Amino acid sequence: MQPTVKNSPSVLDRLEKVREEIRRAAADAGRAPGDIALVCVSKTFSAAEIQPVLAAGERRFGENRVQEAQEKWPTLRQAYPDVELHLIGPLQSNKAHEAVKLFDVIETVDRDKIAKALALEAAKAGRSPKFYVQVNTGAEPQKAGILPGEADAFIARCRDEYGLTIAGLMCIPPVDDQASPHFALLNQIAARNGLSALSMGMSGDFALAIQLGATHVRIGSAIFGGRPKL
Repeated sequence: MQPTVKNSPSVLDRLEKVREEIRRAAADAGRAPGDIALVCVSKTFSAAEIQPVLAAGERRFGENRVQEAQEKWPTLRQAYPDVELHLIGPLQSNKAHEAVKLFDVIETVDRDKIAKALALEAAKAGRSPKFYVQVNTGAEPQKAGILPGEADAFIARCRDEYGLTIAGLMCIPPVDDQASPHFALLNQIAARNGLSALSMGMSGDFALAIQLGATHVRIGSAIFGGRPKL
C-alpha cells in the first residue's frame, strides 16, 4: 500500500488563510475587516503565478522594480483593468516617467530629488498616482526612507513646494527589531501630518500592524510561497 502524500497548500489555500487572519486581526483590534487593504506582493513571480490570485478577486498588487512590472502587468491589466498597482521598492529619478505611467500608488517617496521628479512627470502625464512617503523608522543606513526626525519637514516640502498629494506613509522595520515600536512611530508621524493611510506589516507581522493602525498590509510569501531566486 502506497503511503498517503499530503499536498502542500495551494496559492488559493494560502490566500484564504491570509484573508481569514486579516479578518481575525481586525476583529481583535475592534476594526472592520474592510478597513484593511491587502496588497499582494507579486515581485519575482510570473504572470502565470499571479493569475490565480487575480481570478480569486484580489486587485491590489505590489512590485519592487519598474522594469519587472512593465514586463508583466500591461498584459494582465488587459484582462483585469481594475488592478491597483503599488510600487513598493526603491525608485530612481530616471525611472519616474515610467513609474507614473504604470503605477497607481508609489509608496517609496523618500527624498527631494525623487519627489521633484515625480511631480514633474505627473504634471506632464496629466496623471497623478497616490504617493506615500517611506520612513526609515530604524534609521538603517543601508535602507531607503526618510529619517523619522526629518519626515515632517519632508512631507511639508512635498505638499507645498512640489505639489505632491501625499496620501500616507510606509515603513519596513529592521529585521532584528520588535516591529511594534516602528509601527507605532509611523502612526504618530501620520497623525501629526493628517495622513490616513499606513502601509505597514508583511507576511510575518501583519496582524500586529493591523492592531497598530495599518490600513494596507503588504503580503507576499504567505500567499505565493517561497520567492524564486533571481
